[in-house]
Amino acid sequence: MEEDSSPVKKFIKDIAANKGAMIGFIFVALFFILAIFAPFFAPFDPTTLHTDALRLPPLWALEGKSGHLLGTDDVGRDIFSRLIYGARVSLGVGLAVVSLSLTAGTLFGLLSGFYGGLVDKFIMRTMDILMALPSILLSIVVVAILGPGLNNAVIAVAIVAIPGLTRVVRASVMNEKHKQYVMAAKIFGRGDLGIMFKEILPNCAAPLIVQGTLGFSEGILNAAALGFLGLGAQPPTPEWGTMLSDSRSFIESSPWMVTLPGLCILIVVLGFNLFGDGLRDTLDPRLKKI
Repeated sequence: MEEDSSPVKKFIKDIAANKGAMIGFIFVALFFILAIFAPFFAPFDPTTLHTDALRLPPLWALEGKSGHLLGTDDVGRDIFSRLIYGARVSLGVGLAVVSLSLTAGTLFGLLSGFYGGLVDKFIMRTMDILMALPSILLSIVVVAILGPGLNNAVIAVAIVAIPGLTRVVRASVMNEKHKQYVMAAKIFGRGDLGIMFKEILPNCAAPLIVQGTLGFSEGILNAAALGFLGLGAQPPTPEWGTMLSDSRSFIESSPWMVTLPGLCILIVVLGFNLFGDGLRDTLDPRLKKI
């Protein structure tokens, strides 16, 4: 029993020893807690208008009011409440993007790497075409076809993430499919689907976990960019990119309206990147110090 748990203990110990990974984990965990328990932390409903308190500065400023910790926006909505509920929207977008792109990328990568030949050429040339387009441009094209909205933005950002994941899975499958355990499974009569999903896929889990973690940050960034362009979440949804877009005309007169959502995006993306880098260093034996 002790031997079975030792790899898990070693993994936790390695992650805990990585300062960058722990800082990233703390940032991510903090925002997840805020997102999950948003109704308990937010003092106001994020869409409630306080018409007697328009563009109030944060509490520490001269004209700040104690009821609005981070001030209000141009129509009187409490910014602190909107940022907290925005964490729920942005993290939910990241989770949805990673789920969709991981599912599709894993399937395409397995088929391409396992079968090779014409299947591999067709899938990879399609991925090459998708990767030839700038990610934000491809997202805009997809949203333009489907129509603006949060759900369509998720689909667009997921499509952008699929080619990179497909390449990662394909490379791992091509490395694994000629190993002895795969040959043994074929000798014992296991079918292609069984070999792909029960034998090869579990051994490709490490790079997928890393890519999935890093994909969170890319999903949040791209969704925020679409929101900023007016193609993602639509007002009055409290999404950080949309908040940036709504406040850009007040960047000089009320800079906190732009700075605070931008800081939230920065901290969350930085947290996922630091944690993802730590996972990569821990799970990839080639990066471990001898």
